[in-house]
Amino acid sequence: MYQELLSDTSFFELLGRIDEELAGEVRSAGCPCGGVLHSARYPRKPRGGPPGLAAQWGLRASFCCAEDGCRRRSTPPSVRFLGRKVFFGLVVLLVPILREGLTPERFRRLQEQLQVSRRTVLRWQRWWRELIPASRLWQRALAQLLPADAGRLPGSLLEAFTQATAGWERALAALRWLADGGSGEARSTRAAGRPQTMRLGSRGRCP
Repeated sequence: MYQELLSDTSFFELLGRIDEELAGEVRSAGCPCGGVLHSARYPRKPRGGPPGLAAQWGLRASFCCAEDGCRRRSTPPSVRFLGRKVFFGLVVLLVPILREGLTPERFRRLQEQLQVSRRTVLRWQRWWRELIPASRLWQRALAQLLPADAGRLPGSLLEAFTQATAGWERALAALRWLADGGSGEARSTRAAGRPQTMRLGSRGRCP
């Protein structure tokens, strides 16, 4: 069921709409200095999306304070992007799971479809099973009693969201949790009637 999500344009568009809503919340809140936030989107050119996905979903929402002397950048959380990773977050989440669930031939075809190398997939697996368990993100998971086995990440992360039954619901729940840094859920979104999103802000300075 997870393999189909990687080619589901409507699911990627849903993630884009959720990101737009999160961006709207950050912009409405304004800068901590009281200034107005202006759009400062930048292209990410993410890889692994389905054919026909609108180019706008490759833009990363970001804002810059209009006040002279501040110019602070505010970047909203995202369920599409996973940090600075080149591939969409959904790909980084699901491909390591599929590597263990598909036959070698079917997984090879999936790699060709996504244009992802075996070395990259192995790097993602190490990231999930070696770096994530040593991170603050995982310490928050333990504090929340999130029942995910570090040795089976990322598959155990999806399984931990027991309130979600459909595959897309679990994938979205995991992406929300990652976007929020594992700190909890935020206000609900009405986008396509889908589950609620999570929030995480980052700041810097605009050029």
